Amino acid sequence: RRYCTARLRRLYKSLKFTHGRGKYNKKAVTESTVTEVRFLHMFLYTSERAWSHAMEKRQLPDGPNARQRIYLIGRLRKAVKWATLFSNLCSSKGDSRTSLEAEAYASYMKGNLLFEQDQNWDTALMHFKSARAVYEELGKYGDLENQVLCRDHVEKLEPSIRYCLHKIGESNLQTSELLQIGEMEGPALDLFKAKLEAVMAEARSQQAASLTEFDWLGHRIPISNAKTRVAILKAQELEKALQGPAVDSLPSEKKLAHFDKIFSAYNEARSWIRSDLASAGNSDGVKDDLNGLDKAVGAVLGQRTIERNQLLVSITKSKLTKHRDEKNEKITKPEELVRLYDLLLQNTADLSDLVSSGRDRKPEEEAFAEECVLKSLAFRAERCFYLARSYSLAGNRAEAYALYFRARSLAENALQKFQTVKGRDQMIVKELQTLYKECRSNICIEHAMGVIEEEKAPENLSKQISNISINGADKKVEKFLLEKLDIYESAVGDPNLKAVPRIEPFPPAFQMIPRNPIVLDLAYSCIDFPSLENRMKKDKKGFISRLW
Repeated sequence: RRYCTARLRRLYKSLKFTHGRGKYNKKAVTESTVTEVRFLHMFLYTSERAWSHAMEKRQLPDGPNARQRIYLIGRLRKAVKWATLFSNLCSSKGDSRTSLEAEAYASYMKGNLLFEQDQNWDTALMHFKSARAVYEELGKYGDLENQVLCRDHVEKLEPSIRYCLHKIGESNLQTSELLQIGEMEGPALDLFKAKLEAVMAEARSQQAASLTEFDWLGHRIPISNAKTRVAILKAQELEKALQGPAVDSLPSEKKLAHFDKIFSAYNEARSWIRSDLASAGNSDGVKDDLNGLDKAVGAVLGQRTIERNQLLVSITKSKLTKHRDEKNEKITKPEELVRLYDLLLQNTADLSDLVSSGRDRKPEEEAFAEECVLKSLAFRAERCFYLARSYSLAGNRAEAYALYFRARSLAENALQKFQTVKGRDQMIVKELQTLYKECRSNICIEHAMGVIEEEKAPENLSKQISNISINGADKKVEKFLLEKLDIYESAVGDPNLKAVPRIEPFPPAFQMIPRNPIVLDLAYSCIDFPSLENRMKKDKKGFISRLW
């Protein structure tokens, strides 16, 4: 909006089409007034300014209130007015292509106005289809850039057309398809997303009346609060988007965004449950139902958290095998996987504690807690494996060998326990089998590398000792060997040592030495010494010496 305002100001000044000073005097624009293309630009930027102002009101954090919505519709009416005038002037002053583009633009603005007013869906559909037909025809001609631009306009119009057909009743769009349309990005879809959210909220409130119980581990827990029902229903609809055959085609970023929405919905449900608990009073039956519902929703939230972290693990594993590309992106380190498996271990421990809490533990809950313990065993084996890999990359063969051996024993133990469980997760079993094989191969590799390094150790040690000198031109020396006599630190056996060790700087630097003090007798002039004349030997004088 600010850009359009500044652009209009510059156009008014350059065309000398100002509306007076101090007092506003409107100047009418007719066909005879339009003598160059900048006059047409004035109408286009005025329409764009009104439309962008309406979109600013639409994108408020809490949405526009009733008064702001009236103002929003007024701005859209202004945009339609200026777009229509722009189209009429282009039809009389411009060529056929410019006239068609202006007509499509005016039709799009009229459709947006009717779309926001939530009425006359037939007319809105007619305007959107008219704009789409023009852009499809214009996209067949011109250069490649023009074709891409027209195709982009057609794609932006398609969701609005499908939604109008849905409102009229000529489309069999399902809820999931509407959600997929709502995931599209772009400023032109802001009105559509707002309408879609309102429709979805209305549909959820209608479906929430039939959702009276929450099913978890075969137990049906009653739901009394309508707001809790709506939040749980929203979370369940989002969960359906992460299930089915189409999930594999979704990019990882969209899956993570779905998980964030699911967490938000379940947390909202738990907040309503806890507010009901605070106002339940002394009714033990109601409190027991609410506590059971809070426990069930928290357990489902914990399960989704584990699934999200497992998705992050798979993403990190895929990055771990990649090499550094041309953009100098950072290579994923095994320490990041160790951190993620730490999170998974904490998630499974929290989930197991939550399910195990309570006075009356049901058999289903005990089986679920045992499943969490088995998952934690698999996560411990994976964590130990990637911790061993980090030590291996650092050149610590003995530590890596021991950790690979420990990871193999953990994987073997987890596989044995998974074999005794009915209905076990086959994906985790396959991962453990692969992990067991990789541990065996890495144990052999680390053992071989350790033997090779041990065989080469005397040669490398003698070579490194031969490189030691009194001093050199290497400026990377932090401390000389004579300065580290009280520190037990290898000077030549450390593989991570980058600089060549030096014994002592030569020639030695100048040092300060003590010298004799300088004594200044400052008290001599201040001392009054006694007279010694009486002790001095007097000269004897004769008669003649007394005369002179």
